Amino acid sequence: MSGATPPPTLILAGPTAVGKTELAVELARRHGYELVSADSMQVYRGLEIGTGQPTPEQLRGVPLHGCGALDPAEPFSVKHFVDLCAEYAQAIRSRGRTPLFVGGSGMYLRALRWGLFEAPPVPISLRRRLRKDVETLGVQALHARLSRLDPAAAGRIPATDPVRIVRALEVAETSGRSITSLQTQWPARRARFPHRLIVLTCPRPALARRINRRVEAMLAKGWIEEVRRLLESGRDPTLHCFKALGYRQVLSHLAGGMTRPALVAEIQAKTRQFARRQLTWLRKEADARWIAHGGEDPLQALSAAENWLAAAAPEPL
Repeated sequence: MSGATPPPTLILAGPTAVGKTELAVELARRHGYELVSADSMQVYRGLEIGTGQPTPEQLRGVPLHGCGALDPAEPFSVKHFVDLCAEYAQAIRSRGRTPLFVGGSGMYLRALRWGLFEAPPVPISLRRRLRKDVETLGVQALHARLSRLDPAAAGRIPATDPVRIVRALEVAETSGRSITSLQTQWPARRARFPHRLIVLTCPRPALARRINRRVEAMLAKGWIEEVRRLLESGRDPTLHCFKALGYRQVLSHLAGGMTRPALVAEIQAKTRQFARRQLTWLRKEADARWIAHGGEDPLQALSAAENWLAAAAPEPL
């Protein structure tokens, strides 16, 4: 990877707390990458602690794009994410450098690599009817309806998320198919751009320990105070940004509905479950190089990543 040939565009994925940021920073420092966040929630300002946005101390001068780009009140979708990544990538390449996308959001990474699935157009009348149903029947009733039409989506979408529930029902009622079936039929064609995909992993017991320590460190750093500041600034607790992992529990704790020990235990358990779901998504990704990260030192995985990238064909994917 020396000389005039630039490194290939790289995507570094893996479950939460596995050490993606540390490895990405090392690769960027050694090979001139600029980092782009491929996380669905790190895009929000004011949620730095709870979403695990890298600090300046972690980055050590490496450019990072996409973290804190949006106000907490702004919506964010997969399409918005893909468009934003394209803007960042174009700007990075215009400087003669190479993007390195870092994240663990499975659907976002898949859309980045292969494009968005084709959803049917939704009649305005249907959209209005479903939104009225949310008001008159309640979101729980619509979630029950979704459970009958698309059990997989209902299992994935919380019963407190009317936006995603309505979207899944729109697709089901418009096309007669489940949104799950559409989302799993990404086209089997060339990737949207030449790149290499590395998935960083480690043994489950080690990952569980890393997750538990990370949750404790985030709370010690001021996660609860971060959420309190957002509420005191007038942020509505039903905003999409508060659907980020762990924020529901912190909101419950602040409202007096959860003790501090229960808060810690539940966030740790939910994060471990989330990591398993991330791995399920990533196992379905084609052409990935899985690299084990058994210890705390990112240099343990760095050599394997560099060797694989150096041996890569000049026209990946």
